[in-house]
Amino acid sequence: MADDIEAGLTAVPSLTKSPEGGSDHPDDYLERRTLRRGSAGWLLLTGLGVAYVVSGDFSGWNVGLDKGGFGGLAIATVLMGAMYACLVFSLAELSTILPTAGGGYGFARRALGPWGGFLTGTAILIEYILAPAAIVIFIGDYVESLGLFGLTSGWPVYLGCFVIFIGVHLWGVGEALRFSLVVTAVAVAALLIFAVGAFTEFSADGLNDIPVDTEAFGSNSWLPLGVLGIWAAFPFGMWFFLGVEGVPLAAEEAKDPVRSMPKALAISMGILALLALITFFAATGAQGSDAVKAAGNPLVVALEGDGGPTALSRFVNYAGLAGLVASFFSLIYAGSRQLFALSRAGYLPRFLSLTSKRKAPYLGLVIPGAIGFALAAATGDGARMLNIAVFGATISYALMALSHIVLRRREPGLERPYRTPGGVATSSVAFVLALSALVATFLVDKDAAFIALAVYAVALAYFAIYSRHHLVASAPEEEFAALAEAEAELTRD
Repeated sequence: MADDIEAGLTAVPSLTKSPEGGSDHPDDYLERRTLRRGSAGWLLLTGLGVAYVVSGDFSGWNVGLDKGGFGGLAIATVLMGAMYACLVFSLAELSTILPTAGGGYGFARRALGPWGGFLTGTAILIEYILAPAAIVIFIGDYVESLGLFGLTSGWPVYLGCFVIFIGVHLWGVGEALRFSLVVTAVAVAALLIFAVGAFTEFSADGLNDIPVDTEAFGSNSWLPLGVLGIWAAFPFGMWFFLGVEGVPLAAEEAKDPVRSMPKALAISMGILALLALITFFAATGAQGSDAVKAAGNPLVVALEGDGGPTALSRFVNYAGLAGLVASFFSLIYAGSRQLFALSRAGYLPRFLSLTSKRKAPYLGLVIPGAIGFALAAATGDGARMLNIAVFGATISYALMALSHIVLRRREPGLERPYRTPGGVATSSVAFVLALSALVATFLVDKDAAFIALAVYAVALAYFAIYSRHHLVASAPEEEFAALAEAEAELTRD
C-alpha cells in the first residue's frame, strides 16, 4: 500500500515554472525557500503565543464596556475565551499532523481543498498585516504621551518601528524570538504588578456603574446595554486572546514540533486567560467601569483616578509600550510566515517566499511591512484597521475549526500524535462561536467589515483567474494534500 501511495504521489506534477520563468528542479526550488529549523523550543513558542496578544491587555478591551457594560463584556470574554481554548486545542492536533509554516492554510488545504486553503490563508494575512499597522499607530501615541525623545506620533515613528524590528527579524528567527520573549516577560510582569496595585483600590460597586439604557431589551445594572450588548462586546472580549492561534506558524522552525507545539499552545492560552481575568477585574474595580470604558490607557486611568500620575502608573505606562512592541514584533513574524507558505505553494507570487542566507523570508517581511507602514501613515486610524484585522481573524477561526471537524470525520485513521480533548465537539464549539463573532463585527464597525470583504474579493479574483492554475505541488502543504488524494484514489480502486 505504501508503495502504491508513493507511486501516486510521483505522478503528481512536482513543479510548474520557476519564479525566473525557466524550468526548475523541485529540490532547487525549495532549497531557496528554506527556514531555519530547530530554532525555537517550547519556551520560545510559549513566549511567542503570549507576545501576539499581550498588548490587548493594556488597551482596547475596555471599549467593550461601552458596548455591553461590565456584565456584557464579562460574558463576551468568557465566551470568546472558550472559543480560543477550543480552537487552540484543535490547532494543537492539526499542527502535529502537519508541522509546517503554512499553519491554518495548510490545515484547511488538506481538509477543504485549494479554495478552502486560500480562503483561510488570506483571512490570516488580513489579520497579520493589518494588526501591526494598527499597533504601530498606538506605539506612536504612547511615545508622544510619554514624551520620549520629544517625538510626536506620526510617520517617522512608524517608519522607525518597521525598520528596526523587521531588521531584527532579518537577522534570524532565534534572535527575534528571544528578543520577543524578553519584551513579553517585561509586559507580563508589569500586568501582575499593576494588578497588585489596582486591587488595593478595588470596589465591587464600581463594576456596574455604567448608566442603564432602559430602552434596551433585558437591560439592568449588570447588562446596562441589554442582551444585545453581550454580542456587541464579542470583538473586544477577543482582544484578550487575539493572535494566540498564530503559534503553529512557527512549526517549521520549532524543535520537535510534535511535542513542543501542543505544550506551547496550552501554556500560552493558560497564561492569557489568567492575565485577562486579573486585568479585567483589577482595572474595572479600581476606578469603576465608567471611568475606563473610553480610555486609551485604561490601566493608567485605573491607577491614577483623579489623583494624578504616580510612580506605579508611570511604570505601567512604559510597560504598556513594551506590550505594544511585543505584539507588533511578533505579529510581523506571523504575517511573514503565512505569506511565505502561501507564496512557496504558488497561491501568491513565488518570489515572496525566497529566503536569505540567514534563512529569513526577506521579501515576506519587507513587503507586508511596507504595506503596513503605508496604511498607518496614510490613515492614522488604528481602531479601523484593528476592526478589519478582527474580521479576517474570525473568518480564519471558523475555517480552521471546520478543517478539524472535516479531517476527523473524513480521515479518522490519520496519524495524530496529539488528539484534541473532546474531539469534534470541541472544534464545533469553536466553529459556532467564531461565526457568532464574525457577525458581531458588523455590529461594531460595518465599514471595516465591508473593507475586509472588498480585499477578500480582490484576492479571490487573483486566485480564480491565475494562481490556482500555477500551484507548486512540491510545497509541503500541497504534498500533504496530494497524499490524501492518492490514498482516497487507492481506496476507491
